[in-house]
Amino acid sequence: RALDAGADIEARGDGGMTPLVAATKANRVDAARLLIEAGADVNAKDDIQDSAYLYAGARGHDEILRMTLAHGADLRSTNRFGGTALIPASERGLLPTVEILLEAGVDPDHINNLGWTALHEAIVLGDGSARYVEVLRTLLDGGADATIRDGDGMLPVDLAAARGYDAIVAELRR
Repeated sequence: RALDAGADIEARGDGGMTPLVAATKANRVDAARLLIEAGADVNAKDDIQDSAYLYAGARGHDEILRMTLAHGADLRSTNRFGGTALIPASERGLLPTVEILLEAGVDPDHINNLGWTALHEAIVLGDGSARYVEVLRTLLDGGADATIRDGDGMLPVDLAAARGYDAIVAELRR
């Protein structure tokens, strides 16, 4: 009704959020769908550099993520840490989201402000569980380069070995 009455679809509220960013952060799929179909900018960022696309990818809101991808999400867009949506998805072990983002063409080797790729974050901030082994395998199968060193010069295999993540070490060595 608000849109029909002429409300600004890109109006800014608390924290600089657009209605679409607010709907995405609340995982309100129907509201996000309505806003996207009405032409909301899926790349508009709030005051902390979250867009609907970036936040949906970072939090595993896959239904909204797919909608943003279908409506012009900028795959090279970065969050406040200089990371693409793939990096926090990998950090959180969100395998379906990682698969969606890789299929969409997100660069698996993008390096964020911390000097980490998605591989580094999945190792350093993950827990080494089977879920993270699958994320690592998916990243590698999606073209991630296991020879990229982090900002301290460490290889992903060295980071995994230092944490005792034997299954991840084996995956990286394959």
